[in-house]
Amino acid sequence: MIARLTGRKVAVQDGAAVIDVGGVGYLVHATPSVLRQGEDVTVETYLHVREDALQLYGFATADERELFVHLLSVNGIGPKVALAIVSSASAADLRRAIALEDAKRFEAIPGIGKKTAQRVVLELREKLGSPEAVSGGGMQGGVSARDALIELGYALVDAEAALRGVDPDLPVEEQIRLALRRAA
Repeated sequence: MIARLTGRKVAVQDGAAVIDVGGVGYLVHATPSVLRQGEDVTVETYLHVREDALQLYGFATADERELFVHLLSVNGIGPKVALAIVSSASAADLRRAIALEDAKRFEAIPGIGKKTAQRVVLELREKLGSPEAVSGGGMQGGVSARDALIELGYALVDAEAALRGVDPDLPVEEQIRLALRRAA
């Protein structure tokens, strides 16, 4: 199993990066956070073995990779859909959505229908813990910036679009302020 690569990112194409490690170029299908990193990168990886191919998937953190592996255990979720889910928000936000049974959060992701979203929540809720155990990670007082924008009248998709590119490590109030400024 290839668990981590440290090297130089030499190309980015169609949601993947070529990472040169000691003269060998690895094609890694990666989250946007990996693709935005500079030239010198360390990527947490998952090697997906199929009958006809070996594919590497890359993540900025071990937490993203762990969530990806959990998603692969859900019936009907393959690596491309799991990568799309992990790429849609921070791992903490996705864990919280699962714990709070927020299937609509997953329905907003392209390629995820209502039944698949419900299956993700149902099958992973037990594995990932209670809402209290996963609170934090861009949360203050249990309210995320996305939830606050929805309370202000934004549709789920619009709230997520407004928050795209906003640093999830900022305080919630700052995330909301930046999102409202971008949406105006």
